Amino acid sequence: MTRYRWGTLVRLGVAALAFVLLLASGYAWAQFKTFTDGVPHGDAVPALVGTDLDGGAQNVLLIGNDSRAGATRAELLALHTGTDTTTVNTDTMMILHVPADGSDPSIISFPRDSWVDIPDYGKGKLNSAYSDAFNHAMAHGAIEREAESAGILLTLRTLTQLTGLHIDHYVQINLLGFYRISEAIGGVQVCLLHAQNKNTETDGTRHGFSGINLPKGVSTIAGAQALAFVRQRHGLPHGDLDRIRRQQYFLDAAFSKIARSGMLLNPFKLHDLLGAISSSLLTDPSLDLLSLARSFELLSAGQLQFATLPNNGPQLIYPDGVETSIVQVDRAAVPSFIASVLGRGPNLAAVRAARPATVTADVLNGTETARLGARNAGALERQGFHVDIVDSTPGPAVTTSIEYPPNQAAGAKAVLAVVPGARMIPTGSVHRVTLILGSDGRRVTTPVAQRPPTSAHPARPAHPKRNRGIQCIN
Repeated sequence: MTRYRWGTLVRLGVAALAFVLLLASGYAWAQFKTFTDGVPHGDAVPALVGTDLDGGAQNVLLIGNDSRAGATRAELLALHTGTDTTTVNTDTMMILHVPADGSDPSIISFPRDSWVDIPDYGKGKLNSAYSDAFNHAMAHGAIEREAESAGILLTLRTLTQLTGLHIDHYVQINLLGFYRISEAIGGVQVCLLHAQNKNTETDGTRHGFSGINLPKGVSTIAGAQALAFVRQRHGLPHGDLDRIRRQQYFLDAAFSKIARSGMLLNPFKLHDLLGAISSSLLTDPSLDLLSLARSFELLSAGQLQFATLPNNGPQLIYPDGVETSIVQVDRAAVPSFIASVLGRGPNLAAVRAARPATVTADVLNGTETARLGARNAGALERQGFHVDIVDSTPGPAVTTSIEYPPNQAAGAKAVLAVVPGARMIPTGSVHRVTLILGSDGRRVTTPVAQRPPTSAHPARPAHPKRNRGIQCIN
């Protein structure tokens, strides 16, 4: 074949490919435009009052409610939530923080049982903000969408009051939407440390509270079992805190799968995903869904950071003489926690790290790995630190952090030197420097200067390194 004919074929091939891509992108845009036009809107977010704590960054409230509106009879059975449509609650409240400078986005999770101040309603569990406002609106003649808007906006005001963050937008998704999304992406792989089923939830019913039925080890879950996985709290050692870890775990796995599958670039897969979402969303009128989709590309690239509101774990209190189980918020740690999420952690540049021999620390294990606290405490002691308390956290920790009283910054910086990447949180809720080990894998390391020299011909390990694979959780 002549060079001329090869060149012609190549040009024709490139032109054909360009034409196909153009058609695909045009189809994808048309699908997205149809999708955005069909998404219902609630009330607008109240205007900012005062100074915006994080400037041009965007904060999006992600909220999940248990509405079953639009579900078929078969889906209602699969959802395992009953058919009651007179009450709407929310067990999932997160803030997606997207920095203006393009740095890694974060998701902050809020335990539903957090004991907080709810504007106009006094003290209560965080999730009661939604139901209180929803029920009040319905009692005064509102239609369901108006009542949902009222619930969202009171939740939004509550979280702004708690964190100091101005929330720019909101996205609500109901149970049916989550069910359909998990089906559209073909499910995700999860790994459980223990089997979970009707016996582990111990409520005496045939299916248990959530309807979960998963074995120990790795499973691929979608639809009803995906929903059960992120909703279960009964039968888990840390209750709602374990459920939050489940939600973060599932989101991380889902974003990773979407990135690997190229779903955002495939117009046909995108069509299925958008079809699953559109009927189940409620957003504020000014939310730019295209911009949010671009942020979603960042999330699916594996750059998402997870964090959970600082708390002291489950507690029993007796408001009005009634025993109530709550999650006690660590209010002293909230300001510095929010600052660290915003990338404005304490300025330690001028603080000189203390000598390890002068630092006494506590070590708390926030993971399910047995003796992890003891091993890291031993590693600290071998480097000259003193360790007082070795214990477990009240609930699971995602992020490894170093909490410390403000007057012990030098000691905290010394610990940071051997736990690189840990989040520094000054707080009045601890008495000494406290290393909290999270599931992010950051651990006590040996400084380079202290490591023994390596041999030019290192011995082959007795056992080859195994691929640890997927992380298992409660």
